[in-house]
Amino acid sequence: MLQSAMAEPAEERATVTRRRVRSHQSSLAYTLVFLIVAYLGVFILLPIVQQVLTSFSNNVVGVDDVRWVGLRNYERLLDDDDFWVAVQVTFTYMAFVVVGAVSLGLLSALLLNRKFRGRSMARSAIAVPWAFPEISAVLVFIWMCNPTFGVMNVFARLIPGIDANLNWLSDPQLAMPLVIALSIWKAFPFTFLVILAALQAIPREIYEAAEVDGANRLQALRYITIPEITPTLLLMAVLMAIFSFKQFTLIWLTTGGGPYGGITETLVVRIYQTAFRFFDLAYGATLGVAGFVIVLGLTLLFVYAQQRQDRFRRR
Repeated sequence: MLQSAMAEPAEERATVTRRRVRSHQSSLAYTLVFLIVAYLGVFILLPIVQQVLTSFSNNVVGVDDVRWVGLRNYERLLDDDDFWVAVQVTFTYMAFVVVGAVSLGLLSALLLNRKFRGRSMARSAIAVPWAFPEISAVLVFIWMCNPTFGVMNVFARLIPGIDANLNWLSDPQLAMPLVIALSIWKAFPFTFLVILAALQAIPREIYEAAEVDGANRLQALRYITIPEITPTLLLMAVLMAIFSFKQFTLIWLTTGGGPYGGITETLVVRIYQTAFRFFDLAYGATLGVAGFVIVLGLTLLFVYAQQRQDRFRRR
């Protein structure tokens, strides 16, 4: 009787302690969720709403002397030839960066997924461009492309027919290819790391069964490797599209959107020029809304492609 009487208060204390712990955990969880929602609302949702409202006015919403102009900014957008040129340049730049970064990342991942001496060092070396600061990378790149003493001209002179130094970043035919090459060099290590992780997640038993059935390496690549990592490749394509669409630092520091005629002026650079060089903040916000709609369309396209891929794999 004495033992049972002593056990009941102990059980009650344990129950009260468990309730306090659960209450504390719930309070902490709600606090963290509130902080995340507050951060998203203040620093992401609120600027988006303000930008959308500004696109329907003649000035930034929240300052004095704001006048609503309706769809006038969007009518100007549709008739703006510079906007459509910037969109064309953006999609051209985006297409080459996506294809180049994903293809180079896939090729590197396939090569470095095999066992050989020095594989860890090679993987670390490939990851360096991704970790390298963008401004430092651009400064080195500009130094290499210097028309007087840049190392790029040393290699260019080895090509038959080239007997003079090239103005790499001032030549309208070379500026965009060089910016694309720099962007691919900066972006492909990320795709390499993600695709390599996807390759290592493929069960080895699948390849062993294919070898028993007489499949060679090319057939294993086509019918096993590529289908298994297709969702990862789609994800990398979308992430590289977003990366290239919003890329500003590499383009602005190398060419500034030039050398002339907006040859390398993407939509992001056009937004910056409009808002902070020409101080047309309302129209700059309109361009930003157009860019947001384009990125949203790319994301929805990825979701659709992913759903189709999932339905195909279930069959």
